[in-house]
Amino acid sequence: MLKLILAPALALGVLALPLSAEAKPGGCLKYGAAGAVAGHYAGHGVAGAVAGCALGIHKRREYKRQMRMQQQSAAPAPDTRPVTPGAEPRAY
Repeated sequence: MLKLILAPALALGVLALPLSAEAKPGGCLKYGAAGAVAGHYAGHGVAGAVAGCALGIHKRREYKRQMRMQQQSAAPAPDTRPVTPGAEPRAY
């Protein structure tokens, strides 16, 4: 009987997996679930879930901040040379 329930559930779970994966850190759900499991074994499941969620939010914000900084450093610097009015720009 258990096989009749688990086989379709496993098949649906495999079909729900994304085809491409990105290396982004997990957010509240991922870290919260891990914290709940760890907290469950320590006798504090809810506290573990809350702490895991807070850690997940922190990690995701830290990752986004790093990505913004990388994009800004990779962008070309604007041309800051002085412009003489009426003069044509020269190619350097």
